[in-house]
Amino acid sequence: MDLALSTPTVATQLFGSGLIGLREGLEAGIVVMILTAFLVKSDRREHLKWLWLGVGAAVAMVVVVFAGIHYGTSTISGLAAEAVAGVSSLIAAAIVTAMVLWMRSAATHISADLRAELSAAVEIGGIAVASLAFFAVGREGLETALLMVGYAENTSGSDWPLLGLLLGIAVAVALTVALYLGAVRISLVKFFTYTGALLVVVAAGILAYGVRALQVVGWLPGIGNVAFDVSAHYDQSSWYGTTLAGLFNLRPDPTVLQVIAWAAYLAVVLTLFLRPRRRAVASSTPAVAVDRTPAS
Repeated sequence: MDLALSTPTVATQLFGSGLIGLREGLEAGIVVMILTAFLVKSDRREHLKWLWLGVGAAVAMVVVVFAGIHYGTSTISGLAAEAVAGVSSLIAAAIVTAMVLWMRSAATHISADLRAELSAAVEIGGIAVASLAFFAVGREGLETALLMVGYAENTSGSDWPLLGLLLGIAVAVALTVALYLGAVRISLVKFFTYTGALLVVVAAGILAYGVRALQVVGWLPGIGNVAFDVSAHYDQSSWYGTTLAGLFNLRPDPTVLQVIAWAAYLAVVLTLFLRPRRRAVASSTPAVAVDRTPAS
C-alpha cells in the first residue's frame, strides 16, 4: 500500500514551514522579550548573559531533537520507517495539541507568570535564570521540531521545509525586535487565534498521516477499507493537490479510520480551541502589552 503523496511544490513547502516558523518563532520571541524587559527594567542586566545562555541551550536542544528524529527516520526504510513515522506523527499531534490549547489559556497571564518565575530565579542565581529561559523557550522549540517532523514526512527529504522554517523564524525575530522597540503593534490575540486554528488543522493532517502509517504496518486495522476514492478527479501532482498534501496531508483515497480520526480530532480540538473565553479573560490585555508594564 502506497503511503507517500506527491512531493509538494517548493512554494508550498516554503509557505507551510514558514508559517510554522513565524508562529512558533513569535511565541518564543515574546517569551524572550518578556524575560529581557523584566531584567532590563528591574536593573538586573547582569543576569542577561544567563538568560541568553538558556535561550542558546534551548535552540541547540531543538536542533538536536529535530535532526535526530528527521535524519533518524531517513536512515531506515520499509515497515520500520512507517512504524517510526506513524508513532512520531501521533506523538507530534498530541504534543502540538497540548501546546496550542495551553497557549490559548495561558496567553493572557503568561507575562505575569514569567515575571514572577524570573523574579524567584534571580534570587536563586544565574543557573536558575538560565534554566527558566531554557524551559520557557525549549517548550516552544520542541513544539516546532515536532510540527516540522510531521510536516516534513511527505517532502521526500527535501531541504525546502528547513529553509522555509528559517525564513519564518527570521521574520518572527524581526517582528519581536520591532515589538520590543515599539515600532509596530499587532493584535496578538487575533494572530494566535488564527494561526492556532490553522495549526490545529495541520495537526489533524499529521494525525491522519500517522494513522495510515500504522495501518500500513498492521498495528491498526482497516488499511483496505477506503472511505472514498476521488483519484480519477483529483490530481495529486497538481498545484492544489501538492498544496493540500503539503499543508494538511490530504489525499484522495483515505481509509475510513483516517477520516474518523481526522473528523473527530477537528470536532473536539477546534471546539475547545475556539470556545468563547470567559469575560474576565477575554478583556485581559494581550501578552505583549502586559510586557510594557514597568516591572516592580
